[in-house]
Amino acid sequence: MTFLRRFAIRHCSLSRGLGALSSASLGAPGSVTLHRLGVEKLPSRGRPFTGHNDTHTSWLHTETPESVEVDLKRLDGEDTGIAEVLMCRQKAKNALGRVFVSQMRELVSSLHHDSAVRVVVFRSLVQGVFCAGADLKERAEMNHSDSDLFVHGLRSLMTEIALLPMPTVAAVDGFALGGGLELALACDLRTAANSAQMGLIETTRGLLPGAGGSQRLPRAVGFALAKELIFTGRRVDGQRAVDMGLVNRATEQNSDGDAAYREALSLAREILPQAPIAVRMAKEAMNRGMEVDITSGMAIERMCYARVIPTRDRQEGMAAFIEKRPPRYTGE
Repeated sequence: MTFLRRFAIRHCSLSRGLGALSSASLGAPGSVTLHRLGVEKLPSRGRPFTGHNDTHTSWLHTETPESVEVDLKRLDGEDTGIAEVLMCRQKAKNALGRVFVSQMRELVSSLHHDSAVRVVVFRSLVQGVFCAGADLKERAEMNHSDSDLFVHGLRSLMTEIALLPMPTVAAVDGFALGGGLELALACDLRTAANSAQMGLIETTRGLLPGAGGSQRLPRAVGFALAKELIFTGRRVDGQRAVDMGLVNRATEQNSDGDAAYREALSLAREILPQAPIAVRMAKEAMNRGMEVDITSGMAIERMCYARVIPTRDRQEGMAAFIEKRPPRYTGE
């Protein structure tokens, strides 16, 4: 058996300051290969590579680390069912460039059909930044047609994120500007550090929000306030954002710079024990219902409810209530 004695690697799924792997055996029994980028899931030994508890999955990428700008981590142990989309385009502060968008689209597409994932957390591994928005250097090299096509693709990516069947949480620990805030708005829930800065600043660059922001911000905070924020290009911090309903929770930043992520993980853990089919159907009922009149919305609710009735989870929920015990939902 081949042993990895000591190997330093720069990789998206490693937290800031962690780069050394030790005493991990490759090809060990029980190892799992994640399909997207040739990731080998390694049996945990000692302290995990990332995260803040011993349930977090450890893995090693097998392709060139510099090519990874967006990665996927599935948590295990008590957190099984939580997946994290890790944004790690360090030099460009997670700017929405071609490679970044392509990798994000691939990961999101894989999550659409993954019934094992119950909650997805979008987070950044770049200190002080969630997503800086458009990659202006790339955009400057595009002609009018290329720029229009790229923004159309970006808009469709945000729609794909919004259409994920399971709840999604954006953890905003730093700047989320322009397209970065549009990415957060595409998620169901948002947490933020009080020091975070958020804004649709496109009008200050001669543009308007083009990846769904002009539609999702009014739905989040109301039309009058959304117009004020977009017309002025104003930025707001985490506390102001929670006051206006832009984010669900705001918290003081910590010394590690990941307070919003910890809050998002806490929120994901509250969702995790609930019946996954019921949660997905509740999301579909609300998302589709808010786009139509209330009578049509009631019809949508009825259809979603009908899909829950024959599930084993519904029977388990009733049995657990009668037997006065916690339910054990399987997603069936």
